[in-house]
Amino acid sequence: MKSSPLARKAAAFGASATVLAGMVAALVASPAQAATPVATAAPAAGTAGLSAAATATKSAPKVSVSTPRASKADYEGSCPVNVTFSSKIKVAVKGKTTLAYRWLHGDGSKGKIKTVKLKGHGAKYVKVSEKLSFKENVKGWEAVQVLGPRKAVSKKGYFSVSCQSPIVIEEEQGPEVSARVWASPSSYVGACTPGDKIDFTGRIKVSDPTWVKYRWVLNGKVVDYGRTKVYSSKTVGFGISPRESQRGYAQLEILGPDRTSSNRAYYKVWCKDDAPATRVSVSSLVTATNNVGCKVSAHATVSSTGRARVEYVWSINGKALPKEDVYFSGAGSRTVTLSDQLLADNATKGGKITLTASGAGSTDSITQSYAACETPKPTVSVSAVSQTGQRNDMCADKRGPGVDFKATLTSTGATTVKYYWLVNGEKDGGELTREVNGSLDVTWGIGGTHNASETKGNIQLVVVSPTSVTSGNAAFSAVCPKPVAG
Repeated sequence: MKSSPLARKAAAFGASATVLAGMVAALVASPAQAATPVATAAPAAGTAGLSAAATATKSAPKVSVSTPRASKADYEGSCPVNVTFSSKIKVAVKGKTTLAYRWLHGDGSKGKIKTVKLKGHGAKYVKVSEKLSFKENVKGWEAVQVLGPRKAVSKKGYFSVSCQSPIVIEEEQGPEVSARVWASPSSYVGACTPGDKIDFTGRIKVSDPTWVKYRWVLNGKVVDYGRTKVYSSKTVGFGISPRESQRGYAQLEILGPDRTSSNRAYYKVWCKDDAPATRVSVSSLVTATNNVGCKVSAHATVSSTGRARVEYVWSINGKALPKEDVYFSGAGSRTVTLSDQLLADNATKGGKITLTASGAGSTDSITQSYAACETPKPTVSVSAVSQTGQRNDMCADKRGPGVDFKATLTSTGATTVKYYWLVNGEKDGGELTREVNGSLDVTWGIGGTHNASETKGNIQLVVVSPTSVTSGNAAFSAVCPKPVAG
């Protein structure tokens, strides 16, 4: 029953004769044999007292052995597998003694004899264990045989091993996403006046329709975020209006459902214009939509090539906000911020934010789109169905009593709920519609059963939309009252 490498031989017992001097020489062959008391022959007539061996057995310390336990008593899984068997031997010690034991296996083999030195007075507990490895199916048992200081054998500890092929779980792969970008034009030479000079276009492709989160990176800095539904491929983009000669790159990074990046689209701008001594410019406009409360915010960089007082104004979809200003004692840049602004119009369509700055005889502006508010759709839950009443008006016609029910629909916002009642597994009546904003009790009633004094069964409330949800299966029972003798 055990794997062939684990076959045991009992030949080692002969080598332990010196250690086991004084023990009973006869060894039991199996737990069944060992558990059966060995009858002692009656002394011959005229013989006084017991034999020396019988006297030694009578005076030996008491021994008991617990039934072995397997670490995996009923194992099912991949093999090979290690199973550890453990037992506890109790010895009543008076002074010094030697405990000798070995393991017995269900296939008839025996383990090596092992010894433990004990001393002291009172009960001593010795934990013993054996680890076996199995490569194939097996059912069997293990037992512990004590050879000294007194013979004892434990009960059989049964176990089984069922080897099974490992289950391979394939991870579900999400849609594949890729992106590529290019600059148009990739180089520009001319007057650097307000207005986009370089436009960057990105093409997002997906293997299956999915929502894609992305961001634009310009020269290593994040300048824009976005989220869009892509069915096969979709184009996204942004533009820059450099106020001075420069070169660099733009890259489109995909943030979800998978993380990947496009190629780098390199650009070069050479400004060749007669600019004023001090120029004002705006750049790096970044917008953010806050879906909680449907608000939008932004920040950008205002720069000046010299000393100047710069006025700037934010505009949302063409509507200007109050002007603000910032003072430059010399060339430098400042970050200006648009705090959260409530979006009353076009909240579900998105829009554009513009920052315009002017000072020292020059003006510059920059525009950036913001994402639409995404208002979460209301969800609906349903309570358990309860029986609220019984109608006995049909009992006289032998149709059984009618039964009334109630349940509560709860929504996270104003929504239209479609539902129906399921009685004994069948739709009872048609589909119903109710407007729910918060909690709303809905009721239902069924008639009695023909030629029956009792109406019973089970009922459920099934919500079809905006979310699919079903109440628990509620059992009901109603019995017509017995007529009063008159």
